Amino acid sequence: MMILIAPRLFDGETFSENVAVQIEGDRIAAVLPADTLPPDLGRHVLPEGSLLAPGLIDIQVNGGGGLLLNDSPTPETLAGIAAAHLRYGSTSILPTLISGNAALRAAALAATRAALAAGTPGVAGLHIEGPFLSPARHGIHPASAMVLPTEADLESLCAPFPAPLLVTLAPERVPSAAVARLVAAGRIVFAGHTDADCATASAAFAAGVRGVTHLFNAMSPFAHRAPGTVGAALDCPGAYAGLIADGAHVHPAAVRLAFAAKGPGRICLVSDAQPPAASTLTGFTLNGQRIELRDGRLVDSSGTLAGAHLTLAECVRHAVRSIGLSLPAALRSATATPAEAVGLADRGHIAPGLRADLVAFDSDLRVHGVWHAGTPVPGAGAQE
Repeated sequence: MMILIAPRLFDGETFSENVAVQIEGDRIAAVLPADTLPPDLGRHVLPEGSLLAPGLIDIQVNGGGGLLLNDSPTPETLAGIAAAHLRYGSTSILPTLISGNAALRAAALAATRAALAAGTPGVAGLHIEGPFLSPARHGIHPASAMVLPTEADLESLCAPFPAPLLVTLAPERVPSAAVARLVAAGRIVFAGHTDADCATASAAFAAGVRGVTHLFNAMSPFAHRAPGTVGAALDCPGAYAGLIADGAHVHPAAVRLAFAAKGPGRICLVSDAQPPAASTLTGFTLNGQRIELRDGRLVDSSGTLAGAHLTLAECVRHAVRSIGLSLPAALRSATATPAEAVGLADRGHIAPGLRADLVAFDSDLRVHGVWHAGTPVPGAGAQE
């Protein structure tokens, strides 16, 4: 048994002061006022100014720690990416494949099944982003890779899977029957890299598409007579929206407007992390293109954004310190909301019976402690 004493605690919804979290095995056994503990009970007291929160949940992680899933979709790569992000408080991630071909998708699916069976820390499922996307909104994805799903593709994606499997597609490109099949199979379908108009996107949400991938980026924009996918996502109360709050992908005013429209209960902060995240790298190669970190942005030679170099904890800090989001809104959008969006019911909150996935921030919102399934993570927050 372990007891953590937190000067301040965010449980996924609200704050409380001077709280004890009792951990038994990989679960939270109790959450209670620290001053009610028996005096002879051992405890670990977090430093003054610390904030204890649920472990962060990042549903869009292309890479990290110098590794890229597309380069080598193996259990070892998944473990390396997850370990890099785990040190910075992301206790659950969906490693993300960027428009891979059928062979890469099959390898990523098999590797994730193996990682899950082995209990690889941090790997909570998989995100297949493309290639069933719009060539008009391909972004950093190769336009030549954009294809329509075949019967074999659908069979592969609809096969039983032991964890959340998020599929990003363009609803105007994928037949509605195929989308319905994915939804019926339990896949979490998001719209992304899409040129769908507002009516098409709204119909997709009504038919089971659960949200959008990186709101505002690589999708038909909002205009007052043509609201596009952005307008449909903001207008649909139930639709979730991934959002990259890294200071490069979305203007601060647009971030604030999105939160005003949807609230933190429907926005999932994501890192869209690439290999430089949680590492000292300043560049990498994606689909044969050299990507470099320039002026705080990962870009190709034409200046096209290619994901981000930050961890989710850094995005949370930026959202609060630079964009002006409230701390509870930013934290909820990185914990409870993504857990709900992808069906991770045993995490995202601090409550009895849930997984003991926790992150401790200092008074400047920098990570200084991480616990995964009740076990302290070595080197937490190092080099942040």
